[in-house]
Amino acid sequence: MWRECREKFGAEGDMLFGQFTIADAMYAPVVSRFATYKVKLEPVAQTYAEAVWALADMQEWLAAAEVESETIFDSKF
Repeated sequence: MWRECREKFGAEGDMLFGQFTIADAMYAPVVSRFATYKVKLEPVAQTYAEAVWALADMQEWLAAAEVESETIFDSKF
């Protein structure tokens, strides 16, 4: 889906529809999860993921996560 959006609508920038939209905000956690689990992405998806990762808001979110002191522990896992 990322490849299709980039190919059809992405000519105006690095995001799914060119410029940053709510769709990119929605996929930011997915990008993070892919990075965490080292998912190998196809080149178009990898380039998109790197663009999302580089966003200032994404970097702010990641920095805030680094200093978060609260954790959730569930012994079922």
